[in-house]
Formats: sequence, structure tokens, C-alpha cells
Amino acid sequence: MCGGIAAALNLGGQRSLPVTLSYHSGRILSYTLLGGLLGLIAGSIDLVAWTIALRYLAGILLIGMGLSVANWWQGMQWLERAGSALWRPVQRYSSRLLPIRNPAQGLALGLCWGLMPCGLIYSALAWSATSQDALTAASLMFFFGLGTLPAMLAVSLGADRLQGFLRRRGLKLFIAIMLIVSGVWTLYLVAAHGDHLRHRAPGAEPMMDHSQMDHSGMGHGAMDHSKMKHQNAGAEAAQESAAPADSTTTGTDTGHSSGQHN
Repeated sequence: MCGGIAAALNLGGQRSLPVTLSYHSGRILSYTLLGGLLGLIAGSIDLVAWTIALRYLAGILLIGMGLSVANWWQGMQWLERAGSALWRPVQRYSSRLLPIRNPAQGLALGLCWGLMPCGLIYSALAWSATSQDALTAASLMFFFGLGTLPAMLAVSLGADRLQGFLRRRGLKLFIAIMLIVSGVWTLYLVAAHGDHLRHRAPGAEPMMDHSQMDHSGMGHGAMDHSKMKHQNAGAEAAQESAAPADSTTTGTDTGHSSGQHN
């Protein structure tokens, strides 16, 4: 479906570079805006369970997309069918923009792109939303859009050799494996560090920082120190027992000295 819309830019035989660039600029802008919106929404929900569930969802979608790219499982089609309800009104509007005649039309059509039913876009949006920050999510989707440029430019400009390279089975398998590994790693991180995520998630109770505690009102003056054992207790006892002996010795020495003088 993604390739079909990109190929529509070539209707009428037009492959103008300004039109093509404006179209892809609108497409990447739509990704960026949607990522920022979802990041803002995800960050505004102060639920720890939501944070963890969102990361699990992103991992599952990445694995599902990898399996779909490799043609091992096409279960992602149900997600695209669900998104088609949102795409229909946008499709009616975007059809008026074809064929593309100027950069303004290309930009408008590109802005419609982010709402099209595409499992890869949905997976990327879910992954970016796990940041729970509008700026971070928007940045992630912006770079996602840049990563799709080679394939989409090949379709738009009719680069047959590049299209042939991108359709190679080996390249598809490599991309699929990377997606699956990323999804598995995401699920592992959530499962292994769930407690840490609960502390860092929005709305979670902060961990106690003892360095910031105020000890002034703890009432140390009311403490009973009579039963406290100090490390120097033995040394003090030894000094006390030695004191009388020193006095006796001093007295003896004084008396002996007096006898000698007499």
C-alpha cells in the first residue's frame, strides 16, 4: 500500500525533483507530528502500568513487523484493516491531489501519509511513544522518516536498479531479523527491569534519598546513651585503674627522697 501511493506521484509521467522532495518532506513531517502527539499523550498519563504496557506493545509490534517483512507471518494485516477506518476520509481528500502538478500538492499529499494503514508506521509510532516525551518521540519519528527515504525515493523517481536491490530476499531477511531482535530485546528489558521502570515511570513514588533527609527534628537529645557501647570503653577503664597505682608510686618516691635528704 505504501508503494502504491508513492508510485501515484508518477501519474502523467511527471518525476519532477521539487515535487518529489516536497512530497517526502510532507511525509516525514507527518511522522514527526504524529510522534510528538503520541509522545505527549503517553507522557500525560500518570500510570505505571500504562508505561510498562506501552513498552510491551512496542516490542510485540516490532516482532510482528519483522515476521511480516520476512513473509513468515502476516498477522499485521489485521492492524492495517483496523486503521483503514481512519484512512478512508483522508483518502477521499488525498485523491483530489492526484496527479501531482506542483510542490504544494506534493506537500499536502505527504502530510496525509502518516495516517495511512501501514503496520511499519504503527510499529514505529508505538516504539516512539514509549519515550513518553513529545520532543523525543518526534525526533525518533523524524529519523524513522529519514530511514525510509532510500526506498521511497526509488519508487517515486522510478529508480529500477535501486528498487531491485531493495527487493532482494537477503536484504529483507536482514531487516526482518533486526526488527525481531529489537522487539525481543525490548521485551527482555521490560521483563528484567520492570521494578526499575515502576520507579522511573510518571506518577510513580520516588525512591527515598537519604542524603536529602532532615535529621534536625529527630530528637537526639532525648536518646538514652547510658547503654551505648563505645569502642574506647576499654581504654577509659584501663586509664582509671592505672590512676591509683600512679599516685602510690609517686607517694613512695617522694617519701624515699625525703629520707635521703634527712
